[in-house]
Amino acid sequence: MDEVVRQAMARWPNVPHCFGWLRLDARGGWRMRDERAQQLDLPGDPIRHPALLAFIDRNYDCDETGRWYFQNGPQRVYVDLEWMPLIARTQPGLNDALQLVLHTGTALPALEAAWMDESGRLYLQAGGQFSGVDDRDLAQLLPCLQAGGRTDEAALMAWMEGDDSVSLQFIHDTQAVPLQRIAAATLASRFGFVSLPRAQQD
Repeated sequence: MDEVVRQAMARWPNVPHCFGWLRLDARGGWRMRDERAQQLDLPGDPIRHPALLAFIDRNYDCDETGRWYFQNGPQRVYVDLEWMPLIARTQPGLNDALQLVLHTGTALPALEAAWMDESGRLYLQAGGQFSGVDDRDLAQLLPCLQAGGRTDEAALMAWMEGDDSVSLQFIHDTQAVPLQRIAAATLASRFGFVSLPRAQQD
């Protein structure tokens, strides 16, 4: 968190929280939602200003109830989540190796777990944090889903169709974790986040 934000919080500790105005979309994009967007349940306008995006990313956090927010000076701006509170992406690393980073720009530490839901969406746990993988990056990560140490499309399809005799691993950068199944309807309870935080929850 920025030091200027900490100072503002100390100086004005009782500023009311803000709800409904900021949204994180399923690809890790920040969107501003004015009153019209909120009333019509629209996704909102993408935020494109680089300095503002960096400021939001640096001051993005979660409270003790699983509600994610952007600390804007003394005010908490709670975030509506289209999907997951953290979105993982790929980017080129050293020697063209594929690196995993969060939408905030933070590199993922050592992998701890991996899941796939019934729609083929991929989820990762690293450093105690849970993220959904940007759908645009999934194709690049399919070779990481391996059976018996090799990529096997037939095994992947059988696993996705519910064949429990097939075991898959997510292998990335010498790290290997078993691929587990998860139901999309259980994401918020399983990973402990609130998709639509609202004032009445205080």
